[in-house]
Amino acid sequence: MFSSHSLPYLGVLIMLVAANKMLDDCLSSNRTYAMNVVLFEDSNYEFVQTAVERAIKEDWKENIKHDLNYSLTANFNGFNTTVYNRQGCGSSTCEGVAILKRLHNDGDVGCVMLGPSCTYATYQLVDDEIGLSLSIPIISAGSFGLSCDYKPKLTRILPPARKISDFLFHFTKDTLPFKDSWEKVYVYKKTINISEDCFWYINGLEAASANFARNTSREMLRREEELYKALSSEKRYSNIFILCGSIDDIVSIKENAGQIHEDILFILLDIYNHEYYINTTSSEAMKDVLVITLPQRTYNYGKNSTDNNTINDYVAGYHDGALLFGKVLRDRILSKQRSKRSYDVPLSENPFGNVSFYGMAGHYELDEYGDRDVNFSVIYTSTATGKYETLLVFDTSRNETIAIETDPALPWEGGRLPLQGPENTDGISTQDVILIVLSLSVVVVTVVALIFYRQNRKERLMQKKWSHINSHLIGPLDEKEVSLKIDDDRKRKDSTFFRHRGRYDKKPVILKELNQMDGDFTEAQRIELNTLLRIDYYNLTKFYGTVKFEYGVFGVFELCQRGSLRYILNDRISYPDETFMDMEFKISVMYDIAKGMSYLHSSNIQVHGRLKSTNCVVDNRMVVKITDFGCHTILKPGRDVWRAPEHLRKDGVSQKGDVYSYAIIAHEIVMRQPPFYTQCCSNPAEKIYRVQYPSGMSAFRPDLNFEGASERDIELYMLIKNSWDEDPEKRPDFKKIELTLGKIFSNLHNQASETYMDNLIRRLQMYSRTLEHLVEERTSLYKAERDRADQLNFMLLPGPVVRSLKETGRVEPELFEEVTIYFSDIVGFTTLCHYSTPMEVVDMLNDIYKSFDSILDNHDVYKVETIGDAYMVASGLPNRNGDRHAVDIAHMALDILAFLGTFELQHLPGIPLWIRIGVHSGPCAAGVVGNKMPRYCLFGDTVNTASRMESTGLPLRIHVSQSTINILQRTDCKFEYEKRGETYLKGKGKEMTYWLTGETGGKYNLSTPPTAENFQRLQQDLAEMIVSRLEKRGDRSFKKTLSTKVRQRETNSSLQGDSPPEYFHLAVTDDPSTYL
Repeated sequence: MFSSHSLPYLGVLIMLVAANKMLDDCLSSNRTYAMNVVLFEDSNYEFVQTAVERAIKEDWKENIKHDLNYSLTANFNGFNTTVYNRQGCGSSTCEGVAILKRLHNDGDVGCVMLGPSCTYATYQLVDDEIGLSLSIPIISAGSFGLSCDYKPKLTRILPPARKISDFLFHFTKDTLPFKDSWEKVYVYKKTINISEDCFWYINGLEAASANFARNTSREMLRREEELYKALSSEKRYSNIFILCGSIDDIVSIKENAGQIHEDILFILLDIYNHEYYINTTSSEAMKDVLVITLPQRTYNYGKNSTDNNTINDYVAGYHDGALLFGKVLRDRILSKQRSKRSYDVPLSENPFGNVSFYGMAGHYELDEYGDRDVNFSVIYTSTATGKYETLLVFDTSRNETIAIETDPALPWEGGRLPLQGPENTDGISTQDVILIVLSLSVVVVTVVALIFYRQNRKERLMQKKWSHINSHLIGPLDEKEVSLKIDDDRKRKDSTFFRHRGRYDKKPVILKELNQMDGDFTEAQRIELNTLLRIDYYNLTKFYGTVKFEYGVFGVFELCQRGSLRYILNDRISYPDETFMDMEFKISVMYDIAKGMSYLHSSNIQVHGRLKSTNCVVDNRMVVKITDFGCHTILKPGRDVWRAPEHLRKDGVSQKGDVYSYAIIAHEIVMRQPPFYTQCCSNPAEKIYRVQYPSGMSAFRPDLNFEGASERDIELYMLIKNSWDEDPEKRPDFKKIELTLGKIFSNLHNQASETYMDNLIRRLQMYSRTLEHLVEERTSLYKAERDRADQLNFMLLPGPVVRSLKETGRVEPELFEEVTIYFSDIVGFTTLCHYSTPMEVVDMLNDIYKSFDSILDNHDVYKVETIGDAYMVASGLPNRNGDRHAVDIAHMALDILAFLGTFELQHLPGIPLWIRIGVHSGPCAAGVVGNKMPRYCLFGDTVNTASRMESTGLPLRIHVSQSTINILQRTDCKFEYEKRGETYLKGKGKEMTYWLTGETGGKYNLSTPPTAENFQRLQQDLAEMIVSRLEKRGDRSFKKTLSTKVRQRETNSSLQGDSPPEYFHLAVTDDPSTYL
């Protein structure tokens, strides 16, 4: 059975499969992959057809390269709009649907539709609510409008209005070396002779749901008279004017507007005009204009070239749309041939999402929704050269502004873009001064009178001053818990540890932080808190006061330990539908909320304003209580799915708004679904927008299906529907809601054949059975988690140590009379790191030591630790094994040395891996050290001597001490070894040491040790081998890394002569006696 958390993900998966199934059906149907080309721009039909046919030829050549014998085909479906009053997109609302229906009736739908480019026509095809079920994926060179955003069946080759809105939002807010942040701007919306792209781009800046409008204070100018008035006004709203058009529009505005102030800046959206890159000489009219356009692009279109740049981008969009379809289709076919299985569902909802390719218009990057990401260029006129130059570039894929020039030659004061608003430099006349003084006098007298009046009124309301609860009276919720305050001996700056749940006056409480409060409340806040303090009702949480700690001020509220209603609705395991959440219980929950709100509305608080399922809490007796009410001067209502539409449009709170919020909560309870659940929309922001701006006659509300509902359910559904009515006056008040629910609840018992006691016993029995199943399930989960924890502990510490820690909580240190310790490290590790990235070093050590660990599994040894490239192993502890410890270490060392003969570095193939190995036997002490990340550590001279044996060894050699040889000679194993001679060990003096070379009868394929006579040059030889390998491989990272490091090493070597690098010294001489 799926949990409530699984349902949203299942819905997303279904959408992904449905969006991509259309292409899969095309693959399985036949070998003719047809595209239907649809356009309503009558003059462009010839150019588009030529471009698409050219793209089909290019795609066919790519198929031949991949041994695919198929070719795309295209059907061209134009729609003659010359008989309409408005030609082109102005008359193309349902014509796309008509063409698609005709293709469907003819059985010639094909795999994909190229076009239409008109937003109205495309919206009719791709919208989930009104779109056709027979729709196919659409690749559009247009469809810029916000209504076409986030549609799984739509891919837009040209940047949509959403990208323009996001770009201008970030650009206005950015602070750059030549620009301050802008909070307010003008947006001019041209009404006549406006192109399709400009209409929707400006619409994207006007729409309240878009990112730009929600986060920027903009004033719309919809007529030329309004534009000219704003340009000539000295008290204009802003210096920044945004418009869409061409250079001719700028010239026309300046000719008709007259004198324009020097601080005014025009931002011109001329996206598809690349003349700025061809004719770079600017005109006088463009000196105070920033132009936003696409990057430079070159179209090689033969005899069909045209000087209309919009047509070039439009035609290229159809051409590149055909290439995109061919690429995605080819990738799917090749994937099927490789895997021999069904197609994998891509991560994007759109079958063409997250795709990159090259087309006529350059490199394309499509985001996850199938919309094109571009680098918008901002062009200005340089006062130094009089030419167009690029000021900055904006990357829409990362929403990042990249300044091209940090000190541009701008015409405004200080070489910077103007401030957002005009400076008030005019003086004030004498008459103005007199008028202001008189006005202020009247205001002051009025304010003084109001102050005296309000002071007397507040004195009556404030019977006592507000004082905080003593922080020492707030104790821990459980006596076994630590205190709320813990003093740190080290006198940290913040010496208090706080838990949000505690106990006050023997009652469980929860402490909620009052953000941005210093504890000194205003008079309005004190009045509000005193009013809140007097509220005491069964279905409202009790407010006890405020408490002040060093780190903030907190409100002390009654604690309901079962959590919020939203949490309980999500938890289908602890609160299953069959027992707790049956219809009787759901009506009881709704009744509790209605009673609490009815009391709240009749109290001095009068309105909640923030009612939602997350601040309806449940106590241990399953009684629902409302919290977070009052505090209007401290807490501000947020924009969420519970907020009433009238308050989304205009800020405020009301009792009818609380009724709407209650209806959304009631829908959550009855349907047991997420807040504002509807199948047609899952984005909370889109839900809020559609509630705020309803389309058509019907308001947008959650799904509430009356079909198949019982008479009791229909009565409950009608109550919910009336409570979220668009007209606030038609919504019932909570007194009426309380009476209606009481009636439904009474009818529920009267119609039942069982008594109230029978009903209670039945519910208790069902709860008991459910509880037994829940305990069994949680017990099995606990055991599985305990086993995983034990397994992890046994990987970190020896088994006896883990058992001792679990049984007694401590480990006694232990002395071992004789153990054998193994040390090894990698020769030239510093050099390998020098020519490797950090991730390559980590991967290299991981590959090496995972292989070493697998070798250890075959021997009675214990891995102590790894530090960098050092590897430490011991045998004979914690389990004593007689003389076997030396034998196991010797076998393990030979196995490791044999393994290195076959090991190859993944990022440096062909480079040998050399290690030095040292082995020594003797007494040792061991124990667990520390409480945090405890380690099983070894102590004693044996550890130091084993380390000296390793450091004085040679590459690919096993350096063994005399004590280890003596132990090996006592065993039955016949090991082969060579006498090295006396070796000087620091702290020990000269000791006789040996090379372990193998075992009699053992098959160890050991590598030959390096034969360099002077091991001081080993590091340089290894570096030369690495450089040679990287040069042969042509590794980019090598070139990049060595650009600075090799030059530095060459410079140092030229200064130091032929001496070896100081970071590597192999302590070996020709004398057999070796010194460190």
